[in-house]
Amino acid sequence: MALSPRTRPDTLDELLVETRLYSAEFPILLASHLPMILVALDRLGATSERLAEYFETYCTTNGLVPTPPPVAPIERERWTDALGDRTREYDYRAFFENEVRRIGIDAAIQTYLPTLLPGIGASAMHGMMRTAYGLMRMDPSEVGTALGYWSATYLTMPRATGAAPITDDPGEVLARACTLPCLREVEPETDLLWHNIRAAGEKESFAPVVDWLAIGPDTGRKLAETSLALFAATMDFSSLHALTGSHWIRLIGPHLAEADRPALQRYFWQIIASLVPKIGFPSLPSAEQLDAWRHLPAPGWPEIAEAAIASDDEHDISLVFSAREEESIYGDRLYRVVAARRMGLIA
Repeated sequence: MALSPRTRPDTLDELLVETRLYSAEFPILLASHLPMILVALDRLGATSERLAEYFETYCTTNGLVPTPPPVAPIERERWTDALGDRTREYDYRAFFENEVRRIGIDAAIQTYLPTLLPGIGASAMHGMMRTAYGLMRMDPSEVGTALGYWSATYLTMPRATGAAPITDDPGEVLARACTLPCLREVEPETDLLWHNIRAAGEKESFAPVVDWLAIGPDTGRKLAETSLALFAATMDFSSLHALTGSHWIRLIGPHLAEADRPALQRYFWQIIASLVPKIGFPSLPSAEQLDAWRHLPAPGWPEIAEAAIASDDEHDISLVFSAREEESIYGDRLYRVVAARRMGLIA
């Protein structure tokens, strides 16, 4: 739905209000990145004119649809009864927007998110993405909408049992997952990312994977390093979500109670392990290869950001923004190299 110049919002906050008129998914079961990408574009330095232009282009190109009509109010005492029911998107969004207003952002996250973490694959992790971006701005309406989105698209996967972990190395988890015969037999319903995740989760011998990773104080950094290495090796659409997802969980973690943070990391990495068939059963590069890539000539972040701002591809913008943010935390120049490569600025 393109807006006329006279009615078109022209600030980020106004545009985000407008995005909440739409469903969080568009046909057929694809995640709308629009609110998050508007924030990323703004942080990368896009003008208000570019934000408005991107809004119109995205709405028109993807055929965004209104939020489904209400079915029935979600009752606080039974709020989990309809998890995963996409017809209840309006109801869940209304419930969580009210809850965030009632108790505040952090209290809502700490009250409800631990129950949602085992379903972190919701809409291919884009419920998590919207939550992270809402928390980045501490935007109550976006956080409430995101929790509702996550709830309506909740994706059931094997739950942690408390079994003894095998390794503290996320890369070893992926390598072991690649050896599971069941993952060679995954046949998703469609090529949608979350259908691939669900198909892996339905394999009985995949169930133990969620317990394999030992979680410790340094796990966040290890997940980020492994995700970066995976994307650098494959430049693959699915592994892109490992790199950006590492950014999202870093944003969400501080808002959870300390005891709940390991589950955020554990269930996130279960989802990445479920995607190894779609990524092509990858092998991680050696330290020497990573270091060689790290030292490739690459333009600076202003040039990379400019290329991302000019792109209409939501994954270009998401990747560049997350890579820049992660480099600011971890100091690894390889983030800049892979971002430049994604944007076609280097070979």
